[in-house]
Amino acid sequence: MGATAPATATPGEDRAPRPVTGLRTPRPGRRHSVNRPRRSVLLTVLTGLVLVYALVPLVWLVINSTKTQSGLLSSSGLWFDSDFAFFRNIADTLTYNDGVFVRWLFNTLLYVVVGAGGATFLAVLGGYALAKFQFPGKRGIFAVVIGAVAVPGTALAVPTFLMFSKMGLTDTPWAVIIPSLISPFGLYLMWVFAAEAIPTELLEAARIDGASEIRTFFTVSLPLLAPGIVTVLLFTMVATWNNYFLPLIMLKNPDWYPLTLGLNSWNAQAQTNGGEAIFNLVITGSLLTIVPLIAAFLLLQRYWQSGLAAGSVKE
Repeated sequence: MGATAPATATPGEDRAPRPVTGLRTPRPGRRHSVNRPRRSVLLTVLTGLVLVYALVPLVWLVINSTKTQSGLLSSSGLWFDSDFAFFRNIADTLTYNDGVFVRWLFNTLLYVVVGAGGATFLAVLGGYALAKFQFPGKRGIFAVVIGAVAVPGTALAVPTFLMFSKMGLTDTPWAVIIPSLISPFGLYLMWVFAAEAIPTELLEAARIDGASEIRTFFTVSLPLLAPGIVTVLLFTMVATWNNYFLPLIMLKNPDWYPLTLGLNSWNAQAQTNGGEAIFNLVITGSLLTIVPLIAAFLLLQRYWQSGLAAGSVKE
């Protein structure tokens, strides 16, 4: 039996705190932290399912790029064929139809360098100006940018085609490059990143020292914006690299096709009268198409990871 508390107590007399019943005292060995996160079987299973769902198409692509046309139809999709034709498929893909795959690759690089690079440059300029300068109509621009983020690109494809058709720019590289220069999501991301990454006091100190706005931007602000710039560049690069619908309605000449449109034309030629089925080249070309994107993400992961996490912690 435990000790009993006194039945009455005078006002102002110090009382010993009573133990609170019904609550468990956390054991020192079970405390969770960043280094010792909480373990959950359900989350582990769900994460494993998502991982399998994401990796199975990539594994299928790698395995089937090693097969010949006949091996694709006679073997299991998730295992290798006895005839290993990976390097032969790569050579055939690069040389088929006078090397048109290489031309499509250079077209895609042109659209990505000029389109995605220009979109990133404009997003940096616009986001920096909106974050660090005060001017009339700023709230209205914010509403327009947020509304533009919500509009899907496919909904604007047909009006864009009609406008470019009036100007005589369809079936030219400009019909793909000019619409790619606009990235509302990139502008919004740079706006938020510049507001958090560049202290206003730092800009005021540069102005007091006599630096112009252009010099302040390039020497003080631009290095601080590097993680955000890389993040926006990756987003716009992937969007331009995978762009399919806009080149489909804008381009008619196969010499200006990007990789997405060219590979689809290879895949569709098997359905035409007398067309040659080259599914092994389509699969190998698809694998070669994603290699530059994977390399870019691996080389720049240090920058875009820090850019995505910016502003997530309240100071």
